[in-house]
Amino acid sequence: MTTVRLAAPFAGWAARLDEVPDPVFAERMMGDGVAIDPLDGVLRAPADAEVIAVAPTSHSVTLRLANGAELLIHIGLETVGLGGRGFSARVVDGAHVKAGDALIAFDLDSVAEGAKSLITPIVIANEGYRVSLVACDRLVAAGEALMEVIAERATETGTLPVGDDTAVLEVGIPMANGVHARPAARIAATLKPFAAQVSFAAHGREANARSPVALMTLALKHGDNVRITGKGADARAAVTAVAALIETGMGEAHAEPAAVPASPAAAASAQTGPLFRGVRAAPGLAIGPIVQFRATDADVPEQGQGLVHEASALDGAMQALSAELDDAGNGPAGEIAVAHRALLEDPELLESAQTWLGRGKSAGHAWRMATRGQSDAIRATGDPLLIERIADLIDIERRLIARLMGDTAPAMPRLPDRAILIADELLPSQFMALDAARLGGVATARGGPTSHVAILAASAGVPMLVAAGAGVLEIAEGRTAILDADARTLDGDPSSERLQQTSERLLANSARHAAEAAAAADDCIMADGTRIEIFANLASAEEAERAVRFGAEGCGLLRTEFLFLDRADAPSEEEQRESYAAIAAALQGRPLIVRTLDIGGDKPVPYLPFPHEDNPALGNRGVRLGLQKPELLATQLRAILAGVPAAQCRVMLPMIVDAGELRTVRAIFDEAAKTVGLTERVPLGVMIETPSAAILADSIAVEADFLSIGSNDLTQYALAADRGNPAVADRIDALHPAVLRLIAEAARGGAKHGRWTGVCGGIASDPRAAAILIGLGVTELSATAASIPALKAAVRKLSFEDCKALAVRALAAESATEVRALIEGER
Repeated sequence: MTTVRLAAPFAGWAARLDEVPDPVFAERMMGDGVAIDPLDGVLRAPADAEVIAVAPTSHSVTLRLANGAELLIHIGLETVGLGGRGFSARVVDGAHVKAGDALIAFDLDSVAEGAKSLITPIVIANEGYRVSLVACDRLVAAGEALMEVIAERATETGTLPVGDDTAVLEVGIPMANGVHARPAARIAATLKPFAAQVSFAAHGREANARSPVALMTLALKHGDNVRITGKGADARAAVTAVAALIETGMGEAHAEPAAVPASPAAAASAQTGPLFRGVRAAPGLAIGPIVQFRATDADVPEQGQGLVHEASALDGAMQALSAELDDAGNGPAGEIAVAHRALLEDPELLESAQTWLGRGKSAGHAWRMATRGQSDAIRATGDPLLIERIADLIDIERRLIARLMGDTAPAMPRLPDRAILIADELLPSQFMALDAARLGGVATARGGPTSHVAILAASAGVPMLVAAGAGVLEIAEGRTAILDADARTLDGDPSSERLQQTSERLLANSARHAAEAAAAADDCIMADGTRIEIFANLASAEEAERAVRFGAEGCGLLRTEFLFLDRADAPSEEEQRESYAAIAAALQGRPLIVRTLDIGGDKPVPYLPFPHEDNPALGNRGVRLGLQKPELLATQLRAILAGVPAAQCRVMLPMIVDAGELRTVRAIFDEAAKTVGLTERVPLGVMIETPSAAILADSIAVEADFLSIGSNDLTQYALAADRGNPAVADRIDALHPAVLRLIAEAARGGAKHGRWTGVCGGIASDPRAAAILIGLGVTELSATAASIPALKAAVRKLSFEDCKALAVRALAAESATEVRALIEGER
C-alpha cells in the first residue's frame, strides 16, 4: 500500500501547519501534515495503524501506518510541561488499532488552561512520504477524510529467511526511566521488518527482544549496559536498527524520571481522619454512597486430566477469549482488548504455560502459574510504572480461567445510583461489567494512573482515584462520600456544609460551558465599552459555518490557496467565484476578507513551475508572484469581486513591502471591478508581514484601506530566524519586543490615516496575548474558530487603559521571556 487516507482523529477546526503558533510545527521541522483545534476530548486513530509510542505524559502518540509512514499526533502546544495532567492514554505501545479507536482521552478545559494552545499538529515524522490535504481551513467531524499520506519511494518489507549470520552489539541505556513499557514496545516494533532472532542480555539474564514483557523483566535502568545479539540473514541490520533506536534515547534521554504514586502503605500512613489522598487517574467530581467490592480468585484443580486434554482445553479457552477481545469494538475498550490480545499471544507467556502443562498440571493452573510468574518477574523490577501493568496480566488470567470454567463475565455488585465503588484494585473487565449508568466514581487502595482501568474510567467520564491507601477499604458501606479526583481526595465522612458546597460546584461546572457557548454569539465588547472585532481564519464554506457557530463576527483571513493546491491545473474563474460565493453565504452577511494567492517555492504547484530557491520565504511568493503573473492575479480578483457581495467583500494582498506594489495591484484591481460591472467600492488592504511594511505603514496606509498583521512571517523576518531552521527555532516568538514594536508602528501608521489594524497570525488566537495587542492599537483579531469563545471571554474582561499600560511595559521589555512573564503576572 503506497497511499493511506487519514480520517480526522476528533472533531475540530482543521488548519494548515502554517497557522500553528509554534515554529517547530509551523515550519514543518517535525514533518508535513495538518493541524486540528479540537472540539472533543478523545483522540481517535485516523487509520488502521500500529502504536509505536505513547508519550510518558500521554500528550502525544506516534503511529506506524500501513505504508510505513510514522504519524505523530501532538495534542496541544507545550503540553509536555503538564506532566500528564489532564491526559489519559487509551492504548499501549505496540498495539494495533483500527480507524476510530480511542488513543488518548484528555480534559479540554484542564489542558487548555495549562497549555499554550489546544491546536493539535498531525505530521508525518519520517522521510519518504508526502501529504495531500483533503480537508483544511474548515470544521471537520471526527472520522471525516482529512488527508492522504503517499509513499514517494518503494519499500520492501518482505520476510528474509533466517540464516547462520550472527551480529552482536553492546549499548548503554540513555533513557531516564530505563526500558519500560514504551521503549520495550518500540524495540519490538522496530524488529518487525526483520526475520532475525534478537535477544537482550543483562544482569545475568536473557530476554527475547520481540517480547515487551520479557524485555521489561530485565529491569534495564538508566546507565545499564545491554548486549544485543542477533542470529539470521539480516541479523546485522536488525541489531544495528535496535541499537540506533536505543542510542537516540527515544525522546527520554534527558527527561526527569517520571513521578509515581506513593505505595499503598505510604499512602495509608499519610491519611488523617476520613479524608484520603491518592493519585488522579480520571478527572471529575462525584457525590454518592460507598460500595465496597472484593474480588477473589476462582479455585482451579492443580492436576490435569492428561496433556492432550488440558492443552486442548487451554487452546479452546484462548481462542474463545481472543474472539471475545476481537469483538470489543472501538474506543478505549477496543484499545485495551488489543493490548490484552497481545498478552495472550506473548511467546514467553505461552511457553511458560506449556511448561506447566508438560508437568501434568491443569489448564487453569498452568495459565495461572504462567501469568503469576511473569507478574512476579515484573514486580521484582521494583519499577512502579511497570508494576501497574500487572493488573492486565491478572485480568487476562482471570478471564481465561473463567472461560475454562464456563463463565463469561465477572460477578459484580449491584450498584445504587451515583455509587462510589471502593476496591483494593479494579481490573478492566470488572469495570466494564459495572452498571455505568449508576456508577458515580471509583477509588482504589492500589493501582496507578496509567492503568487500563484508568483509561476506561476517563473514557466513561467516571472520576477515579488510585493509590489511596488501604484505609479506603474500611469506609463503611453506604456512607455518603465526596470523590474529588482533581483535588486527589476522597472524603469518607463529609460535613453537610461541604456536601452543599460540592453540589453547587457540580451545578456550576455543568453550567459554565453552556454560558460560554451562549456568550460567544454576542459581539465582543471590552469591560469599558471598547469594541474589538473577533474574526476567524477560514479556507472553506464548511469552516465558515463552523466559525459562525463559534461566534465569529466575520472572516479576517480567507486563505485561497486551498483552491490552487493539490491539483494538476489552476482553478477556473467560475470555480473560484462559486467557492467565494459559498463562503460569503455561509457567513450570512458578515465581513469576508479574502487574501489573494500566497504561494511560492515553499508551496509548489505543477502548473506554476518554480525554480529552486534556497530560501523560498524570501523568494518569489505572495504579491510578487501575482505581479509576475498578472493574468493569474486578475482572474482571481474578478472571481472574488463577482462572487462576494460588495457589502461583505474586503480584499487583502500578501507580502507587501511598500506602497508602490500596492499601487500597481490597485490598477489591476480597478480593472477587474470594471470588468465584472462592480460600481460599489470594495476595500483593498494589505498584510503587514515584512519589517519594511511595518516601518512604512504610514505611507502604505495612504493607499491601503486597512492593515492586517501576519505575525508568523513578521516574526521570522524581524528576528532574522528562519522558521524552517531548527537551529534558531527557539528564537522565534511573536511576543518578542522587536516584533511588538513593529506591530505598534504599523498600528500607529494606520491610525494616522484612519485605517484599522488587525492581526491574523497565530498570536491572534492566544487569549493571553490579546491585552498587549489591543494596547498596541489592534482593533481586530482573526483567530482559529475553536479559540473564539475563550478569546472573547478574555477580551471582555479587559479595559483599554489597562491594555495600553501593559503594552507600554511590554515594549520596554528586553526579551520575549520578559513579556510572557508580564502576561502571566496579569492573569
